[in-house]
Amino acid sequence: MRLLINNISTLCNTENADSAIERRSGADMVHLPCIQNAWLLAENGIIHSMGVMNAKPEMHADETIDATGRMVLPAWVDSHTHLVFAAPRDGEFVDRIKGLSYEEIARNGGGILNSAKHLNAMDEQFLFDQSLERLYKVMATGTGAIEIKSGYGLCLEGELKMLRVIRKLKENVTIPVRASFLAAHAYPMEYRQNKAGYIDLIINEMLPAVAGEGLADYIDVFCEEGFFSVADTERILEAGARYGLKPKIHANQLHYSGGVQAGVKHGAISVDHLECVGDEEIAALKGSNTMPVLLPGAAFFLGMHYQPARKIIDAGLPVCLATDYNPGSCPSGNVPLLLSIACTQLKMTPEEAINAVTINGAAALELSDQLGTIRVRKKANLIITKQIPSLAYLPYDYGNNNIERLIC
Repeated sequence: MRLLINNISTLCNTENADSAIERRSGADMVHLPCIQNAWLLAENGIIHSMGVMNAKPEMHADETIDATGRMVLPAWVDSHTHLVFAAPRDGEFVDRIKGLSYEEIARNGGGILNSAKHLNAMDEQFLFDQSLERLYKVMATGTGAIEIKSGYGLCLEGELKMLRVIRKLKENVTIPVRASFLAAHAYPMEYRQNKAGYIDLIINEMLPAVAGEGLADYIDVFCEEGFFSVADTERILEAGARYGLKPKIHANQLHYSGGVQAGVKHGAISVDHLECVGDEEIAALKGSNTMPVLLPGAAFFLGMHYQPARKIIDAGLPVCLATDYNPGSCPSGNVPLLLSIACTQLKMTPEEAINAVTINGAAALELSDQLGTIRVRKKANLIITKQIPSLAYLPYDYGNNNIERLIC
């Protein structure tokens, strides 16, 4: 199957085959190479060739798209989501409006425990059906690869149910899907007075079952005051490593928790959230391969302070953006809206924000060799925009979907 796209107004985030990159960091994040008035040929889902229209050779294609007035970009890579869940938490949304904090709602049995109650009561097939519907919805806004976490089961069968649904999603869509095992998301009510017992359950029962079925790519921990301490986090990560699960960490969302330093120490692929980042966290990230992943959609929805993206970029580090799509703190997987928040609230330029959800998103899922830029021999994992006047129009036109087609 040969697909030819002609008359592309701007082919964005192109890369030469002899200068492949894994991520963009610091000042280089404003670098977004483009080809104007371009064409691109894909063969069997792989980018075959590209160039400018006035030098395009004669070629055969099974399908030809006229992209006049449209841009072509690498599809978004959303590296942090909780897309598999059973029910919304709109009641808690009202509770927060009335003044209850995230922590107070959690202490009252809401939050993650609320999601766990609904998920454990839901039939697996129904959970899959509604999760697939959500996945198609985010694909329609340009998401071409995604990570999905467990963590709303909080028991052996519930966690396995979630991970089996994620596996079934992988089998039913054409985009790459990564799975993270996040039983260390909160403590079930029955273990509130026996936290060590729940950690033992994760390590001694859940992990062997998850690994035995090959259900996860990563292991994740919510390293935060009131949830899992640094010592707890390190113990769980070390156990996951024995089963070949690489670490990702929820770190520093509510406090300076030490999660960033723990993640770097254990070679985490990414540390995610990072509302609380100071000089110590910056110093820990420097010299590491751990990707800082910012989730400003959650800060927006919870009314929290935003992540210091400029501080991180100005320190020479990369920034990745992800949606954190979940029923409690960010019920949206809309990446174009995320770009608007990043530009208006984190003061990222459109080029930095696009790099953060393409090549740096790919790095956060270890997919940089396949996705994230437009390069010969990479996957043709692409989005075609509607007719728009500029790249900046994507975040500027906030709340609207200017993605016309996802190719994957």
